[in-house]
Amino acid sequence: MSRSLAAALRALALLVALALLAPPALPILSGPAQAHEGHDHGAEAPPAPAATAPRAEAVSERFELVAVVQGTDLVLYLDAFATNAPVPEASVAVMTPEGRRKAAETAPGTYRLAAPWLATGDDHDLVVGVSAEGRTDLLNLDLHLPAPAETAPAPVSASAAAASAATLADRLARQNPVALAAGGFLMGLGVFALARRRRAGSVLVGLLAVGATLALALLLGGAAQAHEGHGPDAKEPPLTPAALTGGTLMERARRLPDGSVFVPKSLQRLLALRTGLTAEASVTRSAELPGRIIPDPNASGVVQSSVGGRLAPPERGFPRLGTRVARGDVLATVTPPVQAVDVSDMRQRQGELDQQIAILERRVGRFEKLSTTGAVAQTQLDDARSELGGLRDRRAALDAIRREPEALVAPVDGVIAEANAVAGAMAAPGTVVYRIVDPGRLWVEALSFEALAEGSRATARTGDGGTLQLAYRGTGLADRNQAVPVQFAIQGDGRGLRLGQFVTVLAPIGQARPGLPVARSGVVRAEGGSLVYEHVSAERFMGRPVRVAPLDADRMLVDDGIAAGRRVVTQGAELLDQIR
Repeated sequence: MSRSLAAALRALALLVALALLAPPALPILSGPAQAHEGHDHGAEAPPAPAATAPRAEAVSERFELVAVVQGTDLVLYLDAFATNAPVPEASVAVMTPEGRRKAAETAPGTYRLAAPWLATGDDHDLVVGVSAEGRTDLLNLDLHLPAPAETAPAPVSASAAAASAATLADRLARQNPVALAAGGFLMGLGVFALARRRRAGSVLVGLLAVGATLALALLLGGAAQAHEGHGPDAKEPPLTPAALTGGTLMERARRLPDGSVFVPKSLQRLLALRTGLTAEASVTRSAELPGRIIPDPNASGVVQSSVGGRLAPPERGFPRLGTRVARGDVLATVTPPVQAVDVSDMRQRQGELDQQIAILERRVGRFEKLSTTGAVAQTQLDDARSELGGLRDRRAALDAIRREPEALVAPVDGVIAEANAVAGAMAAPGTVVYRIVDPGRLWVEALSFEALAEGSRATARTGDGGTLQLAYRGTGLADRNQAVPVQFAIQGDGRGLRLGQFVTVLAPIGQARPGLPVARSGVVRAEGGSLVYEHVSAERFMGRPVRVAPLDADRMLVDDGIAAGRRVVTQGAELLDQIR
């Protein structure tokens, strides 16, 4: 390698180092690329949220309206202000620049209106009239569309690059003195080598120096332009009406930097989010008591065997679980076993009875013959006949003991809740073969550690979230596990409940006092306490830490954390809490 070539390479390395070490504030080729178009490079900007379509919202005493631009259409979501429930079959008319237009309902509470006038401007003040249930509300919408994005520069062709090469040095001199000095150094080095040796190698070295200078200048200029326009791989360009005409944007829920949750109206419909207005009321604090389902003693019973024996099915077979039976129905039979000693005694007794019966039969025969002649009184004949009948009955009963089983019958009307009948099984005296329960008359027995007011009405909550209304029936006077048993009757339909099923009884304790009840389904367990979500705007929900106490099976009592008159989520709060 010649000395000139080595010098050129060293100069080229020096030029690259100077260009890389240049401060970001120093202009390279284009002034607008200094600070990323107004973005501060000194502080890291937060990540941009996912793109959402232009929208506007308005509220009235009864309604909440959200307008979303989808392509060339305007989609209107109409909900009840207090409950956030969609309002179907309403008349929605919009006063547009083209006049009054009526929106068509595409789904319950969702209305669509063709809006080609959106392309005529960026700001639109709309007046929407909503008529429902004989009343009309006027809502004002301020719809703002984003400004069109600047057109990206067209690719530079080879001829255009050659034409701009003449002005490159002048731009370089005005905008980057470091790059100009490096280029001048390389060009001077090339001329010096050409004048000294006039060899082809020196010519190539000079041309290489000049070409390197131009290439590096073009490279820096292209980088500055790409930096200005975010490059070909730029993501999430600003939304423009032209970009929105291609179709509907896919919107998603997300948690905002301030901690609130943004949920588009379209997603609120899928999650079935419902709200309620908080209001103060006179309430009584409740205590949570452990309880279980028991049968009503007046509408339930057991089928037991009074004697030990072998079980056998009746003519129609053993009734299965869940079968409804009537009082007096035969459910099973029990055949008592006969021991060998008993058989011997029974045979001896049968022989004695047979002997006595034979003697009486002969006596009755003689008395019948003599009674015709008057030798025997008629009363003697009648007594002998009665004694003979009694002996025959005793003999028949003795035979029946060995042959006839005991019939087990249903003591009450109801449903078979428990069955232990197996053909051929030996049942001991007192064995419960069947348990019969009336499912419409069930009780709840709870253990209370505090005195309950007599006649108080309570509620119970099952494991699957169901609610039972209870009526007080009585309180025991004997402690059970250092607690007092309290019994309640279940009011209403008790289908789906099981004997022994555990429930949580909420019984009122103390005096009534003012409080703020909220739906139990709207209280979410959070780290360090409880949380409710307030509906702060049409598509934003803010979590509010609260301190709550049990009120009943459906409500919680809020002691602190939220005031009256706020919209609180009552349905779907658990789903809302999962949004990140």
